[in-house]
Amino acid sequence: MSDARLLRAFASELVAAGVTDAVVCPGSRSTPLALALRAAPGLRVRVLLDERAAGFFALGMARTSGRPVVLLATSGTATVEFAPAVVEASLSRVPLVVLTADRPPELRDRGAPQTIDQDHLYGRSARWYTELPLFDGDPATEAHVRSVAGRAVATAAAGPAGPVQVNVPFREPLLPDGPLADAADDAPGDAPDGAVATAAHPFTSAIAGRPVLDDDLLGELAALLGRTARGLIVAGPDDDPELPAALAGLARATGFPILADPLSGLRTGPHDRSLVVTRADQLVRPGGWIEAHRPDLVIRTGAMPTSKPILQLLERTRPGLIVIDGDGGWREPALLPATFVHADAAATARALTVRLGSSTRRGTWTRDWTEAERTAVRAMDAWLAALDEPFEGSPFPALAAALPDGAVLWAGNSMPVRDLDGWLPSTARAITVRSNRGATGIDGVVSTALGSAAVAAGPVALVVGDVSFLHDLNALLAAKLHGLSATIVVVNNDGGGIFSFLPQAQPGTPAGSGLPEHYEELFGTPHGIDVAPIVAALGGEHVPVATSTELAAAISSSVGRPGVRVIELRTERGRNVELHRGVAAAVARALATAVPA
Repeated sequence: MSDARLLRAFASELVAAGVTDAVVCPGSRSTPLALALRAAPGLRVRVLLDERAAGFFALGMARTSGRPVVLLATSGTATVEFAPAVVEASLSRVPLVVLTADRPPELRDRGAPQTIDQDHLYGRSARWYTELPLFDGDPATEAHVRSVAGRAVATAAAGPAGPVQVNVPFREPLLPDGPLADAADDAPGDAPDGAVATAAHPFTSAIAGRPVLDDDLLGELAALLGRTARGLIVAGPDDDPELPAALAGLARATGFPILADPLSGLRTGPHDRSLVVTRADQLVRPGGWIEAHRPDLVIRTGAMPTSKPILQLLERTRPGLIVIDGDGGWREPALLPATFVHADAAATARALTVRLGSSTRRGTWTRDWTEAERTAVRAMDAWLAALDEPFEGSPFPALAAALPDGAVLWAGNSMPVRDLDGWLPSTARAITVRSNRGATGIDGVVSTALGSAAVAAGPVALVVGDVSFLHDLNALLAAKLHGLSATIVVVNNDGGGIFSFLPQAQPGTPAGSGLPEHYEELFGTPHGIDVAPIVAALGGEHVPVATSTELAAAISSSVGRPGVRVIELRTERGRNVELHRGVAAAVARALATAVPA
């Protein structure tokens, strides 16, 4: 039997290290840990039936709370099902403590059932891997178990945050040899001050500060910015709540406009947004205006922006490039000569602002960009207002108007996140905007959003494509089991809409059909599925809408209400391409007349 004292020690140290939530998947070999987590004071356990969905659910919880979440599965292929979420957590820098129950050493590599090689199962995606010894009751084992728990949480949370794997073998019988509630005689060891370890004095803890530049390097960087007139700040996806205000201050001090990805935190919130450009995806496309406004220097923060035209602008103009990443990353897919500043982005921006002076620096360069932004916004708003048919970008202005302070807005990958980039406006409302852009996959999106709903202080909304929605239907079961609420907008174009924008869909093929042979079979992938009965069977409410007016009304009615509502907007893939081209043409015309190059 597993030693109850050690199980209590391990679970209590996870809590002492700051864990408040655990997601447990049913299984036999994980029985001792499942019972220990369930009995641990201060730890909320949610049980999900599907490991793949559970992994993304935990990811959404950790992404929204900012705290590591524990994830537990039994041995065998159940642990492999966590892999997609572990990869996303690694690339998105989200803290997860993944506990993989295992068979004891003597049963491995012998054909024992439900036994696979779980050693370093997640490869380089895990920040740290370790295997615990059998819980044998030895005092030295207890000290080791407590230390591992603290180290696992600290490593998951440290910059760059990410997943860790702790493999935990158990022998049968799998029931603990005693009670798992707190025992008065538990003495986990001495804290530094001689007291028994508690939540205030865990057995193992870590103190980590943010990396900062020294004065000389700050001076050199400030001098470079000070002598640059044509600069841009490109703010990519980032979860740091301090960064928006810090970059806004730097923009004022330099006069550099901020090309703000919707996932950067710069478009939404009470900070100064006067130099925030929300329509950069349109402004930087090849044409007379951008050719007259090529940047000499670009400061990048966060991950690479969603907008492909921004990446192409960097590749085409090859400006000086400064990438600020406090987690020591090397994220630069444009393959340009770059200076990487491995210091905290918010702290660096604030320090540079002080060096440059707090007065606002605005010249012709700054005014041109802000006027172009206003022109693009007016053109796009007018275009959308005149449209009398369904459009895949329309959910985002409606959600920005309906969501209150404290809300969380998620966008699925493929087309939804690109429409988020194109249509999410600047707003003073404190709306957190998220997407799984680490690996940019379409899997697990609904589970991630519902995991977010489990811990978010405000309402949660998600815009997702039909294929991605069907890929993750098990998420709705989790919502039903745990009483979660969310507004989900499913943009249903009956297949893979994004491929309609790619070369696969271009005319002039040997088949002579206007599309490559087998396009629909391999890329369009129409499914013809009616999602309404599926949503109802899984405890949700289905709301079909046909116009932008109906969509806005359905969103407004749903936000803040209990339960899950799936608002379905049906569109047509080919027409969607035409409409997106129409938007681009409208902006190009407006720029040519209102803001001459």
